[in-house]
Amino acid sequence: MSFFNKVLASVGIGAATVDTKLEKDRVFPGEEIKGVVEIRGGNVEQQIDDIYLSVNTQYSKESDDKKYYVTAAIERIRLASGFTVTAKETREIPFSFRLPLETPVSMGKAKVWVATGLDIKNAVDPSDKDYLNVKPSALLDGVLNSITSLGFRLREVECEQAPYHLRGKAPFVQEFEFVPTSGVFRGRLDELELVFLPTSNNTADLYFQVDRKARGLGGFLAEALEMDETNVRLSVSTGDLATLPQSLRSLLQKYS
Repeated sequence: MSFFNKVLASVGIGAATVDTKLEKDRVFPGEEIKGVVEIRGGNVEQQIDDIYLSVNTQYSKESDDKKYYVTAAIERIRLASGFTVTAKETREIPFSFRLPLETPVSMGKAKVWVATGLDIKNAVDPSDKDYLNVKPSALLDGVLNSITSLGFRLREVECEQAPYHLRGKAPFVQEFEFVPTSGVFRGRLDELELVFLPTSNNTADLYFQVDRKARGLGGFLAEALEMDETNVRLSVSTGDLATLPQSLRSLLQKYS
């Protein structure tokens, strides 16, 4: 390669491109994801230092009473490193990986995507982004249905920075916010917030924040001081789904 072509390659002119082809984009946490990364050479030969996949989402953080969003990599996979793509060459690299259990589901504001990148020294990183439609697991779906069967409506779903006591592999948690619209908890609770943390394919820890309705002067003072909120933890499995609505009803009645 001439010096002029080396300069062209280093600044990304006539550079390689990357395209990821997923077998399917409708997936479940814990499921195996398969596909092929296609690399097309540009007008000049290029040295590729790394090719990688990352599963990403965004979550909200607060600082100085301001809310902003940051991107988090849930998983990162190196596919290959240290190879050359010649001009006009097409190369395919198959891949498979298991979607992490802590991947948020595609509900509300939550979005999940696979980013594919080529690490080329001194060049702009050519990248590709493919969105995933992450569906709830059978256990999460059962939990959400159990809550709605008690008269709650799902109002908002968002990924937020994880509090210290809930921080695991990921720096965020996905929060499901419900409001009671009918049933025994209407007028007794303001809202119910849920964080679902899977511990295996068939088990999870549920963390609830129960926000009681203010009643009388004492209730309004408690609400002003945020003393009307109670945090509750419950471990569940797929074997509990048949009786989960009754269990949740009894649990919430203790704090409403």
